[in-house]
Amino acid sequence: ARRRKRAPEPGRNKATVKGRVVKSAIEEYHKKKPVNHLRENLQYMLKGRLVADKAVTEQVLAQNRGRKSKDQPPEKTEKKKPEGTVFTEEDFRKFEREYFGIP
Repeated sequence: ARRRKRAPEPGRNKATVKGRVVKSAIEEYHKKKPVNHLRENLQYMLKGRLVADKAVTEQVLAQNRGRKSKDQPPEKTEKKKPEGTVFTEEDFRKFEREYFGIP
């Protein structure tokens, strides 16, 4: 047994002005106006000037590096100095004489 909805009363109109509060357009504009928080944010950022130790920052960076090769820093290789020869010109002349037989 279903009940039927009541038919709306013909004399009642919901689109009336009675009971409504008139809103000011200026007030609505000020409510929705974006607020600039730059000054407060700058004050917040500048008051905490604590710098962490270099060892701590290096550790954090090392932990955040991924395992991919593109995430790894390039390895620093030490440049080798060119070594000088231990042989002298006299040693080369002596070798020429012994090997080639040139006096």
